[in-house]
Amino acid sequence: MRRLPPLTAIEAFVQVARLGSLKAAAEALALSSPALTRRIQALERFIGHPLFERRHQGVNLNGDGERLLAEIAPSIDALALAMERASGNGEMMRLRLAVPSLFASQRLMPALPALRDQYPDLHIDLDTGANRIGRLNDGLDAAIAITSEVDPSLYSRRIDSNRVITIASRELRDGPNAITEPAQLANATIFLHRDMPETFAYWREAIGLPNLQPAAIDHFDSGQLILDAAAQGLGVAFMLESHLRHSHDDRLVQLFDVTVESPYSYWFACRRSALKQRPVRVFHDWLFGSDVPQG
Repeated sequence: MRRLPPLTAIEAFVQVARLGSLKAAAEALALSSPALTRRIQALERFIGHPLFERRHQGVNLNGDGERLLAEIAPSIDALALAMERASGNGEMMRLRLAVPSLFASQRLMPALPALRDQYPDLHIDLDTGANRIGRLNDGLDAAIAITSEVDPSLYSRRIDSNRVITIASRELRDGPNAITEPAQLANATIFLHRDMPETFAYWREAIGLPNLQPAAIDHFDSGQLILDAAAQGLGVAFMLESHLRHSHDDRLVQLFDVTVESPYSYWFACRRSALKQRPVRVFHDWLFGSDVPQG
């Protein structure tokens, strides 16, 4: 039987490949960055050629790395699960996760059956309350939040990047009293999410109308209610491009053909020590390596 490389080197390779970041992989494995790098280098020496393309913002698999990951990742996952069961750690896992209700309904719930198939012992308590990241020290294991920044003392990873768009009903765009120009928002009600209070201010500044004031601003703490209100023609929602794309609501359209880079994104966050907990690690690795829509 041919000699194999150290299993720790293979584990490091799989983690870096899935996370796309040496720093994130090191934190996930509770290693220093130099220690993780040495494991990757040991595997590359064993194979005889590089597996990654090193870039300033991170690392990407090259063609050889992609082929290797496709062949060994399922076996590594199966081995990890078998060892957990053999060591008596295969009992039910429970994750207490804070998540915005709109993200949960649009992007998380449709993908959860695949997670259950892969990890039937993982159960998730979903908390859709406010101040998700702020409550990580109050009984929550992890959080998904829409925010412009995360406390650097926490482990965090951006789930997506997004753009701000205007969302309204088809009637408001195409009907007899259609809003066709941004300046007409001076006579309209706009909707903002409390987690993204500066969305309209960024948008109007970016389009060159910094003094534009709508007739009224209504604030919601539910993204789904904002979309429902917009679909009823009650006003114009300033939301993210992904919110419209994943809504699958034929009543909703993008009002103006203009998009603005959003200061807000969805982030995964947890206490750094929580990454050592199996439910958190399992969910984290699945979230960033699965078919959950990333944008």
